Amino acid sequence: MIEVQVLRPDDWRIWRQLRQEALTDAPAAFGSTLVEWTGPGDTEPRWRARLTDVPFNVIVRWCGIPSGMVSAYNIADDGPVELISMWVAPLARGRGVADAAVNAVLRWAVGRPVGLSVKVDNQAAILLYQRHGFADAGPSPDDPGERRMLRSMTLNPTP
Repeated sequence: MIEVQVLRPDDWRIWRQLRQEALTDAPAAFGSTLVEWTGPGDTEPRWRARLTDVPFNVIVRWCGIPSGMVSAYNIADDGPVELISMWVAPLARGRGVADAAVNAVLRWAVGRPVGLSVKVDNQAAILLYQRHGFADAGPSPDDPGERRMLRSMTLNPTP
């Protein structure tokens, strides 16, 4: 069973747990590091601020276990949405958790195009995004090891 939970700043502990697991499991997949979010960087005000500054944050539970996460924000008012911080725990990969996370963002972004950056060697993620209607949009201007992917605003979330 898969459940999606939209987070609020008071949910910072569960976000913290998953984010630190993600940065441990896949350090090269993110723009930030575990070192930045542990030790002196591991404070309740900082975690709450992250969940406040980024307007859409969800976790996905698989069989009751927090197993995935994703966030999104508007690039501009009524403009495109950027999907960020996507991760699924190894124990839940291939079980629909990633699909549920992407669909949560697509429902939140309804009527707007959605973009993201993905590591060029992350074939599983590229296939996931293609399955949801994202297309390659060229190299990322921020990281030569990443590709941009975009999804038209005319598409509906996948079932």
